[in-house]
Amino acid sequence: MERCEGVSRREFLVGAAGFAAFARAADAAITTHLRLGGPIFLKSEDPAELAREHRRLGYRAAYVPPVTTDDHGKIVAITKAFAAEDVVIAEVGAWKNIMDADEAKRKANLDYVIDRMALAEEMGALNCVTISGSMNPKQWDGPDPKNDSAEFFEATVENSRKILDSVKPKRARFSLEMMPWAPPDGAEGYMRLIHAIDRPMFGAHVDMCNLINTPEQFYMNGQLIKDTFKKLGKWVVSCHAKDIWGYRVHFAETIPGRGGLDYTAYLTSIATYARMAPLMLEHLTTAEEYDEGRQYIQQVADKAGISFT
Repeated sequence: MERCEGVSRREFLVGAAGFAAFARAADAAITTHLRLGGPIFLKSEDPAELAREHRRLGYRAAYVPPVTTDDHGKIVAITKAFAAEDVVIAEVGAWKNIMDADEAKRKANLDYVIDRMALAEEMGALNCVTISGSMNPKQWDGPDPKNDSAEFFEATVENSRKILDSVKPKRARFSLEMMPWAPPDGAEGYMRLIHAIDRPMFGAHVDMCNLINTPEQFYMNGQLIKDTFKKLGKWVVSCHAKDIWGYRVHFAETIPGRGGLDYTAYLTSIATYARMAPLMLEHLTTAEEYDEGRQYIQQVADKAGISFT
């Protein structure tokens, strides 16, 4: 029988057929439903109205509406109203510096994050998210040489364990948003944290714009996106949506579609490796800007065979 590079023609055809079937299955996996979300501008405190407004905008994921852990009735009302509209509470933000150099502030900030983690668990949110923090004395999330130290990494592990061990969540995960100058600063750093923290309810949060800080990363961001999700996919619980543009090695956030982030790679990578993770628009200013960003993402999704409805 004819052989080619040690493989018979029959074996080659069987293998090719198998590969084709695999490719079709992969294509089918990408053609899926993802959840898009973002801030809304409806002036209302009625959970049902807020949930309906999300659906009107094409959102099936939401940031948590204003509520505290001591308002159990409102928590129940929000949870029921959003579930009725099939809108998941994707994120409970806990934006405090849990590495503040001032001991009293650091403790207060850590207590706040623990409380927000408890809120996420009570609501059944996908995750509570913050950043690892910063030693910068002037900017709570700014760069500082100490952020790259072994001591900072170990403190991040300790803080994450304390938050999770205090709440003992069974539904919501705790995650740290990626930052360019503090751990986790990329997929490899996130994997290191995941293994060091060693808690099943610690998840990964992806913000691709936060990872891009060199011209090479900017121009090759599609590959960076794919590599990130290949490594982190099964841990990813939520993602942020914005865009990025650069000039003379200065990078700034902008409305999706106005920058250079490869949204085809972003959406297909989420669909392939982290399809349960919602994509949440953030850091824009007006309802019109969010409309522009949402519509751009939906157009890219349509071309890629991905639905947000």
